Amino acid sequence: MKAQMTPLEEIRHSASHVLATAVLRLFPDAQLDIGPPTDNGFYYDIDLEHQLTAEDLEKIEAEMKKVIKENQRFERKEVSREEATKIIEESGQTRYKPGRLADVPEGDTISFYQNGEFIDLCAGSHVNYTKKIKAFKLLSVAGAYHRGDENNKQLQRIYGTAFPKKEELEQYLVNLEEAKKRDHRKLGRELELFEISDAVGQGLILWKPAGAVIRQELQDFISEELRKSGYDQVFTPHIGKLGLYKTSGHFPYYQDSQFPPIIDRDALGELAHEGCSCAELSNKIKDGDIDGYMLKPMNCPMHIQIYKSERHSYRDLPIRLAEFGTVYRWEQSGELNGMTRVRGFTQDDAHLFCTPDQLREEIEGCLSLVKTVFSSLGMSDYRVRVGLRDPDSSKYVGDAQNWDAAESILRDAAKDLGVDFVEEPGEAAFYGPKIDFVAKDVIGREWQLGTVQVDYNLPERFGLEYYGTDNQPHRPVMIHRAPFGSMERFVGVLIEHFGGNFPVWLAPEQVRIIPISEKVNDYADSILEKLKAAKIRVTLDRHDEKLGAKIRRAETERVPLMIVCGEKEAAEGKVSLRSRVGKSLEGSCTIDEAVGKILDNIAAKALPEA
Repeated sequence: MKAQMTPLEEIRHSASHVLATAVLRLFPDAQLDIGPPTDNGFYYDIDLEHQLTAEDLEKIEAEMKKVIKENQRFERKEVSREEATKIIEESGQTRYKPGRLADVPEGDTISFYQNGEFIDLCAGSHVNYTKKIKAFKLLSVAGAYHRGDENNKQLQRIYGTAFPKKEELEQYLVNLEEAKKRDHRKLGRELELFEISDAVGQGLILWKPAGAVIRQELQDFISEELRKSGYDQVFTPHIGKLGLYKTSGHFPYYQDSQFPPIIDRDALGELAHEGCSCAELSNKIKDGDIDGYMLKPMNCPMHIQIYKSERHSYRDLPIRLAEFGTVYRWEQSGELNGMTRVRGFTQDDAHLFCTPDQLREEIEGCLSLVKTVFSSLGMSDYRVRVGLRDPDSSKYVGDAQNWDAAESILRDAAKDLGVDFVEEPGEAAFYGPKIDFVAKDVIGREWQLGTVQVDYNLPERFGLEYYGTDNQPHRPVMIHRAPFGSMERFVGVLIEHFGGNFPVWLAPEQVRIIPISEKVNDYADSILEKLKAAKIRVTLDRHDEKLGAKIRRAETERVPLMIVCGEKEAAEGKVSLRSRVGKSLEGSCTIDEAVGKILDNIAAKALPEA
């Protein structure tokens, strides 16, 4: 079946084929892998001995313009598997294309697209002629492992973008430059927020003191909201028995994205005594046939054990258990990206156990909490996705009737949320449907952050019960929810959202005191003590420098507020407030007035003024 794409995707997909055409003209020995469109452009993975440079990209781009000017037609050819193999051999693309051909399921249509001299195994679709590609730009080249597996060869991935109009391309390039300035990896280094160390392991975040302040403030913020909503906080260990995750279904459903089991030493010793070979041991580990433990990929099975530890009446429900729980997922190294794609992350996780009659109200409460989080941080550019099961997929577990009920309730709750939403079949978790909040960054990339999920399945698998008005056992419904999602990803997105210019309540350093000269150092010290007593995060710049240099340093380090004091201010018992977050926090005032203004701003969790 011919794949359907949007007009923009067709332009970008066609541009990737033009890119491949130009590469082969300039580098005939290149071996091609894949070249799909993406949310922001396109890329092509290429195996080439020559290391591509910025100058090479300019040459390739110039050759692409020639191909477009030739106005080559994109022709679709549907062929048999035997014919496809012959075409691949004749094209000389025998290193990766046969493997991609093998990915096409038996019985599915095999198609190629040809433009000019270039022919590529491709499901489509494309524009009719190359001249339809009006505005494009090659952006960069990076390493990418074949099929995203670090055990495979690293290819060169050429990134580009394309738009229907030149004006759209120009605006995107402007946004891209802004995104580079806001890149959380760059700002994270400059502001000393976090570190990723090879000695610790890629995808594992070391929160530095300044970053830890931001994380703790966010945790305190959400914890206060949870207390208002009747949640109880719990703590659970980082590892659990393998059998727990077999019962939940996380093993083996998510086996490829989990760290390998940690084998029980006694069981391992018995197998060694029995002469178990390495190959047999590997298979037993993969199949989960040996007693052991897992780095937890999810918190929910442990919260379930807390629920199960007591007998519950319908009068006890809903029960809301919350935890900042760290979980571990195995991500391919090629997929890791700063704080936004990691191998160890902390979820602001909670699991609610309720009666079926309480489900709708509890979901609405969860959604309201996510909206509160987003609005408090000025994150308005997001969409809501209702993830439903794909009726043609076998990955989902549980009773179809329960799925229908859960999906219906989520749809109704999404309607009442008051924001636009889309339904996306296939985006449900294996145990139930969900609502995701997907935020956009400055260049339009989307990041899934908050999530609310309904689950009839795990209560069934673990035999959860509550006693109803009839004094008989009944099955509760479970809700999984995380307003931030992952603390790591959320903070990474937040760094870029604010461009490092955090509101006062979140800023690692809220105020910097800048004395004009050494003559007022004692006065500056008295200001420091007053602000510290008010629990304001404050430092004093004691450098023997001119005022301008001190102010520039504070601005570079993105300190939101500065208190400048000289001999005049000392004589009058006043200070001069300078602000990066709004005019309301500027001007001359007494120390007590300054403290009051700052505390009011923090208490209101005020956002920086535009």
